[in-house]
Amino acid sequence: MQTLGNNTDHNCSTPYEENRIPLVVMYSIVIVVGMPANLITVYLTFRQIQRKNVLGIYLFSLSVCDLMYLSTLPLWAIYVDNGHVWHWSSLACKITGYLFFNNMYISIFLLCCVSLDRYVAVVYAVESRGLRKSKLALIITVVIVIIVALTHLPVFTMSEGDVDNMEQKRCFEPGQNSFMVTFFNYGRFLMGFLLPFCVLVFTNHAIFVNVKASAGLMERQKDKVRYLALAVILLFVVCFAPYHVILLVRAISYNLSLEECHFEKSVYTPYTISLGLSTINSAMNPVLYVLASDNIRKEIRRNLASLRSGSVAGHSTKNSSEVRNPKT
Repeated sequence: MQTLGNNTDHNCSTPYEENRIPLVVMYSIVIVVGMPANLITVYLTFRQIQRKNVLGIYLFSLSVCDLMYLSTLPLWAIYVDNGHVWHWSSLACKITGYLFFNNMYISIFLLCCVSLDRYVAVVYAVESRGLRKSKLALIITVVIVIIVALTHLPVFTMSEGDVDNMEQKRCFEPGQNSFMVTFFNYGRFLMGFLLPFCVLVFTNHAIFVNVKASAGLMERQKDKVRYLALAVILLFVVCFAPYHVILLVRAISYNLSLEECHFEKSVYTPYTISLGLSTINSAMNPVLYVLASDNIRKEIRRNLASLRSGSVAGHSTKNSSEVRNPKT
């Protein structure tokens, strides 16, 4: 699955087979790792919501979003493995593409919410008591979902999803550039990548500076904050920068009136690799949840302690039963 746009009949020899196996392997690994990791995180963050934890709302929503995102990957893996031939209906292609892109950008904006919430809690610790409300976090999450969902509704009108009318059954493969495609690509680069990237850099840098100046924290704790800030930014850049930079290149190529099929001929291979990289974020987010939230780590420790105590209690009960009823 590739990008939003209008499919125009033109002869481009796109190298579909070049990255088939690596892309299928990448999708498969992300599914195997991401699904259980996010399911566990959904449970842990839901427990935090029950305890009125504001950050838990964003993390829970992010987990659900990542699960929906991951649910589309099996179809794309099968599609790629079949030589980019879509075996299902046009509606299935459009719905799957809609979910894929919706959840990519909902995830990006929720990551910004997580960083902003941590920024407010750390830098404005006293004032944040009146700002960080569960109701406000819920409203912000709902607004993000609605805006992103409405923005991507044109997916259902684009001919690149009309698989039933295509001879080669391609689902949202890069087609000839148009004004609509170019407009989308500029918008997705600016609002879906550059703005969130600036938010992440600003908030994580401010958190680190504030923590570094704190006299009440040990050096080990400060190092942990620094590494977390670097990890958040690095993961975002690795997962989303290549994909969005190529979208920008494609938009610029349209304005420069480059030759037909220039995009397909020159950058299709790195484009598919960048699309694969964008899926890694959904598998890695749970790791950052654990690092970012003390409450999540406490929740994990509570659950592990509960499992251990339950195991010990069960073992003790079994031994007592054996003592009372010895085998002859």
